[in-house]
Amino acid sequence: MPFVRIDALHADARRLDALGRAVHQALVESLGIPPDDHFQVLVGHDGVNSTLRYGGYLGVDRNGGIVYVAITMRRGRTPAQKQALYRRIAELAEAYAGTEPRNVFVTVTENESADWSLGHGAAQYLDAPSA
Repeated sequence: MPFVRIDALHADARRLDALGRAVHQALVESLGIPPDDHFQVLVGHDGVNSTLRYGGYLGVDRNGGIVYVAITMRRGRTPAQKQALYRRIAELAEAYAGTEPRNVFVTVTENESADWSLGHGAAQYLDAPSA
């Protein structure tokens, strides 16, 4: 159950949609997330009223095509799975949205089953009967 937030500088609705599709497909392919497990917040920043800051940290020369992808999900993926996810997001962001891989900045935050309510004020992962 990943929750994804994508922030992109100078992104219109078409680019935001393409970035959202790229990230979702990468989650499905790399981590086996169910295709209908699709929860995203897509935000475009105009550079005037809202903007994104970026630098060249660790030798990555980013520019105004910067995209921040923040993924919150339950704990349990290996470092190798996460590396495959990052790689696939960058590949698909370039293919779908024309975003250069150097401008794809991804963070993953992990939490526990008790940290989720998917609606109705219930903790579905805790309330589900054991298999």
